Amino acid sequence: MIRKPLLLKIYEAASMQRWNDQIRIVELTELDKQAHKMIVAYVLGKCEEDINGKDIDWIKIIETGLFEFLQRIVLTDLKPPLFHKIKENNKEYRQLNQWVFNKISPIISHLGDDFCKRFESFLMSDEEDINQRIVDAAHFYVTKWEFDIIKRGNPGGYQNNEISKSIQLKQEKYSDLKSMKKILGSKQLTDFVNICGQLRFQIRWSHLYRVPKTSVLGHMLIVAILSYLFSYLTKADRERCVNNYFTGLFHDLPEVLTRDIINPVKKSVEGLYDIIKEYEQQEMEKKIYKLIPKQWHSDIRMFTEDEFSNTDVRDGELVKGADDLAAFIEAYLSLNNGIQNEDMLYAKISLSEKYKSKIISGINFGEIYADFD
Repeated sequence: MIRKPLLLKIYEAASMQRWNDQIRIVELTELDKQAHKMIVAYVLGKCEEDINGKDIDWIKIIETGLFEFLQRIVLTDLKPPLFHKIKENNKEYRQLNQWVFNKISPIISHLGDDFCKRFESFLMSDEEDINQRIVDAAHFYVTKWEFDIIKRGNPGGYQNNEISKSIQLKQEKYSDLKSMKKILGSKQLTDFVNICGQLRFQIRWSHLYRVPKTSVLGHMLIVAILSYLFSYLTKADRERCVNNYFTGLFHDLPEVLTRDIINPVKKSVEGLYDIIKEYEQQEMEKKIYKLIPKQWHSDIRMFTEDEFSNTDVRDGELVKGADDLAAFIEAYLSLNNGIQNEDMLYAKISLSEKYKSKIISGINFGEIYADFD
């Protein structure tokens, strides 16, 4: 079962500031970086399948992203240059990762011994197969994406050349990946990644002051992580685990075209919700699907249209449970941080009431919510 300490640990990434020694024209957080990275990893993985006909291990990609996310939360105080320097020394890096495991293992123990062993194996392994390389390439792609924003805000920065060279050297490690060449040479795919990145700058509950703030993109990653962990706990087959994760990761993508419309507004007028969904689908057809290969369309439709319905290959109701739980924790954290607001209080109470006796796919959501009482 997923417990409160793990849920709160995940949300620490929303407060972790990236590039906080640089002039930033926008806020860049670790949660958003990790979310954007996993979207790029999806694009790279799909390109590898299309170009090379390789069977990508999507579970390995998902868990690599998740384990790196947990590792980064613990190592928040290490600047990337120092982290990569330590990584070059195998003994020191293993010692550091053992410390990371000791910090994280108590809060993931409820996920079972096998999950803990997989996390430890990831930390202690130096294996670099195609799946690991895809996630690493996505990491540096998004790092460069962020730094390009910083350079525009501070073109005369004295570290700009040094940082640019460092990022370029790291990116060159993945220049043999045909999928990376495909993205860099395709305006359509680059535009798709950039559009997804815009969701970093759309703040959820934007009409309210919250601490910590979470972006739509960051929220999408959290829903993806929770959807995967729930799927793992229910022993869902690989296809359902993958589809549940990526439904979570992409479920709010249409909001880049409509902005984040809160549920009370969607439900305020009869039929308004249906109008919004129809508009989202029309805009997706005009602005999103033209950017990605046709063979991806069916997946993206599954992830973004009627995303909370159960199908033969996806547990939409479980993803909806993850989505509501994420909204509940957002409200809970702000209230606990002293931000008193009727809308957040109502969301916290109503969601807790909705799920107090609810079991979805064998997951007892009532127990999870009871942890927060």
